[in-house]
Amino acid sequence: MDARLIDKSRLPSRYVTEGPARAPHRSYLYAMGLTKEQIHQPLIGVATCWNEAAPCNISLMRQAQAVKKGVAASGGTPREFCTITVTDGIAMGHAGMRASLPSREVIADSVELTMRGHAYDALVGMAGCDKSLPGMMMAMVRLNVPSVFIYGGSILPGSFRGRPVTVQDLFEAVGQHSVGAMSDDDLDELEQVACPSAGACGAQFTANTMATVSEAIGLALPYSAGAPAPYEIRDRFCATAGEVVMECLRRNLRPRDIVTRQALENAATVVAASGGSTNAALHLPAIAHECGIEFNLFDVAEIFRRTPYIADLKPGGRYVAKDMFEAGGIPLLMKTLLDGGFLHGDCITVTGRTIAENLAKVAWNPDQDVVRPASNPITPTGGVVGLRGNLAPEGAIVKVAGMPSDKQVFRGPARCFDGEEACFEAVTNRTYQEGEVLVIRYEGPRGGPGMREMLSTTAALYGQGMGDKVALITDGRFSGATRGFCIGHVGPEAAVGGSIGLLRDGDMIRIDAIAGTLEVELSDEELAARRAQWTARPTGALSGYLWKYAQGVGSALHGAVTHPGGAYDPRTYADI
Repeated sequence: MDARLIDKSRLPSRYVTEGPARAPHRSYLYAMGLTKEQIHQPLIGVATCWNEAAPCNISLMRQAQAVKKGVAASGGTPREFCTITVTDGIAMGHAGMRASLPSREVIADSVELTMRGHAYDALVGMAGCDKSLPGMMMAMVRLNVPSVFIYGGSILPGSFRGRPVTVQDLFEAVGQHSVGAMSDDDLDELEQVACPSAGACGAQFTANTMATVSEAIGLALPYSAGAPAPYEIRDRFCATAGEVVMECLRRNLRPRDIVTRQALENAATVVAASGGSTNAALHLPAIAHECGIEFNLFDVAEIFRRTPYIADLKPGGRYVAKDMFEAGGIPLLMKTLLDGGFLHGDCITVTGRTIAENLAKVAWNPDQDVVRPASNPITPTGGVVGLRGNLAPEGAIVKVAGMPSDKQVFRGPARCFDGEEACFEAVTNRTYQEGEVLVIRYEGPRGGPGMREMLSTTAALYGQGMGDKVALITDGRFSGATRGFCIGHVGPEAAVGGSIGLLRDGDMIRIDAIAGTLEVELSDEELAARRAQWTARPTGALSGYLWKYAQGVGSALHGAVTHPGGAYDPRTYADI
């Protein structure tokens, strides 16, 4: 593509590179070795979440170089920059997890500020771990400059004595170890082989769920989200992303042209069909919020309710992302959903073509059993279910992928814990009882603050063989790796006087994932009396970023967002 076809006088970078007044600005660009031609081409931000914290992000810097080649080959001038990532596998099970969800906002904010401050014209955003994917997509739709999303790719499965394993097996092994079912030596061996390569957690946990979303919502190239991080084909996807973002710039095809209400519905559909992470019910409303689209947890849950569960992926199923890519990738999953009438085929994508056009040549692969036809699902409704009732007026969410229907109803007495550590201690010491509903509260967006995930606790329960013998509810979150009857995002949260904060030990709780209800067997009068006696607790953070986050964060119902959103700001950065 010839960059001269792009009218630079209408692009943000004109404020940095054009006219006599910008001579000082251009001198900085010359100092970095740019030529006059490169300075007067469109400036393209190439944002990555690279760091050395975990394997999820370690390959992003290398992949960014391929993106930059694609941009340069198409007449653009790439400008690489990094933002933060908090990797959940490292932050899990301790106070560091409070930084995880807030990092999504920091990622979106820092990408926005970098793009604004340097007047870049378009964006290729690269992410590898849970919150970095929605954070990068939020920045794209907030800025509304032509953008393409690239996932860093998943990790390869490990092998433990001939059996494929993922980090999920390791978290559950901690529970087995706590009851003497695994030795010190076996645990030591497993931890050394579970994660054998670069890439994000390999099953349909949050990273791969949101990677699937990136294709379904139209911001990523077809097939690009499925290839594992070590596969050399990733460089081809990255280079093509650099070329495509230049084509989007030429066409003035922007993220808000792509991320429509129907595109969000497509994204929720693929989450349900793949048994994806409950965290998607938090991130999809947040992305919608950036566009000014009302799309809350109940909207997501309604789509989950009517979508068949067809991809047999861990943690509820048998396979990992590598297997689905080799069977036909996310387009195979989307094609059977489209043919079954579950997707909006007329949504535009970064390719400039519609979903239906992108999938036109995708043929069904009869020699695989990772993805089932939509006409022959694993279960007729989605792998993720929304709940509502007097215990969750603002909703809650549960993953039921892989759970038999007779295990999707639970009634038991509450056992209340104010914070995850107290519950994890009870689980570790086996001081809970079969049949109880474990309640972890004051872990919501504001109450934590930060809405921690509870994988350490849920995995320990499963490792102890108690995954289907107790239930767990929280105003916090669960990892995409969580399995068992675990209900998260209960709202309103305890910190703002929600019903979960009014529970007492022994209160009878009934959970029905088939009917979509979450109830405590108390009268409205009793709940009102308890609420009148309830007093707010001080936040867990008294200064720093977590304090700032707690002051502004909203409810999980709308995605735990921290600013008014696209509906309140008719002029985007792209229009400056």
